[in-house]
Amino acid sequence: MPVTIPEIDIESLQSLCSPSLLVFADQVERNIDHMIAGANDVDRLRPHCKTHKMADVVKILLSKGVTKHKAATVAEAEMLANAGATDVVLAYNPVGPNVGRVVQLKQKYPAVRLAVTADHPVPLQQLSEAASTAGVTIGVMLDVDVGQHRTGVLPDSDEALALYQTISKSPGLEAAGFHVYDGHQHQESLDERRDAVLKEWPAVLRLKQRCEAAGCDVPELLCGGSPTFPIYAELDTPEITLSPGTSIFHDAGYGGHFPDLDFTPAAVVITRVISRPTHDRICLDLGNKAIAADPPKGHRVFFPDLPDARQVIHNEEHLVLETDAAQRYQPGDLLLGIPTHICPTSALHQEVAVMKDGKLIDPWPVTARNRRLTV
Repeated sequence: MPVTIPEIDIESLQSLCSPSLLVFADQVERNIDHMIAGANDVDRLRPHCKTHKMADVVKILLSKGVTKHKAATVAEAEMLANAGATDVVLAYNPVGPNVGRVVQLKQKYPAVRLAVTADHPVPLQQLSEAASTAGVTIGVMLDVDVGQHRTGVLPDSDEALALYQTISKSPGLEAAGFHVYDGHQHQESLDERRDAVLKEWPAVLRLKQRCEAAGCDVPELLCGGSPTFPIYAELDTPEITLSPGTSIFHDAGYGGHFPDLDFTPAAVVITRVISRPTHDRICLDLGNKAIAADPPKGHRVFFPDLPDARQVIHNEEHLVLETDAAQRYQPGDLLLGIPTHICPTSALHQEVAVMKDGKLIDPWPVTARNRRLTV
């Protein structure tokens, strides 16, 4: 497992309750710097806040000149705006009451350039009516499906052109470009990943050309995620922006699958031994209410001090490890684990402990873990 964490004195963490999440602020900054370098231009970055959901991290990004931001929920978009972001893409196709919430968010933060995504004319019309009635303008990015088949329209389809033309002509809306997310690209080989991205890319350019020929402006192509943003950064299409998310904190999942990304985990879970039921088992207070349960059972966390431990039981408040080193541990002993998937892990914690320059500082609230802030 080619993932490590910054060196740390375990004794300095004994005051922290378990289970909890600890963030290394210095490593967050280094990861952001590495992300900016990988983008080749800070103005091409539109990092996704879904990994951290923390206003304090947004402020670090702003201090480093990152002006564009991306969110997955209305609450995340509000958190970004409240923290000082002025250009926010909500990569979510608003439906139902969330259409009204998007309009309310724009009304609350009129100076923020706010855009959403869309792939169907019905909610698009509802958003147009709500925005025009409220007297606001909301950007809309066409959600383009380049192979994940989760949301979006196929780039070579007639539907894609027609829908973008509808966006361009709808009152209260502004055509904001394309959202091109490729969450299906998980090839461990960088060369294979690059080949897969480049195979899909010409269809996006063809759609852009068709839209422009029809008189529609395509100002931005919002592309990729953490595994693929360096590939899009190599392309010379000036409208490209890049939206890595996990890279800010990194995790054991991406560290194991994508060593070419060369980031370092900046967040770990703190857990303690609560029982040693057999000679080769220890039980930790790290249940699935404290660490993400979407990775397969048995692969949800990596312990640098117990790299060969087997995760044999995982319940709501307990994680049982089977290891030949069990006799080394007593109830109360502290362990640090690197989550396999940090994004949903962050959302399980109300606040995170923070270490900077080797010392604990004030905790950071996980501001947007809630589905609703004020709108």
